[in-house]
Amino acid sequence: MSSKQLEDMLTQAQIYQQQMQGVMAQKTALMLELNEIKKALEEMEKSGEKTVFKIAGPILIRTGMESAAKELREKEEFDGVRLKSAEKQEERIKEKIEELREKLMAGK
Repeated sequence: MSSKQLEDMLTQAQIYQQQMQGVMAQKTALMLELNEIKKALEEMEKSGEKTVFKIAGPILIRTGMESAAKELREKEEFDGVRLKSAEKQEERIKEKIEELREKLMAGK
């Protein structure tokens, strides 16, 4: 394996590492948000209130409990899809890293 090929592979490995870090940060943020949504829905159920306040930009707005719960469930579903997508992307990057590692090992 030439030094140019080795250099190209190492550069590609760095790119994969950066992509993996981005995906992991995205997954962490989504998991935190999903956890917050779950806790909010649990608290809303326990409260027994008919109305709640939700944040809309810099203000709080009073809204019906059912409407707020529906919005949260929709957000939870959307974030769940995004999390699955991030997990698939993570797997693809892992596969590429493994392929690159095998090429590097074969070139030694």
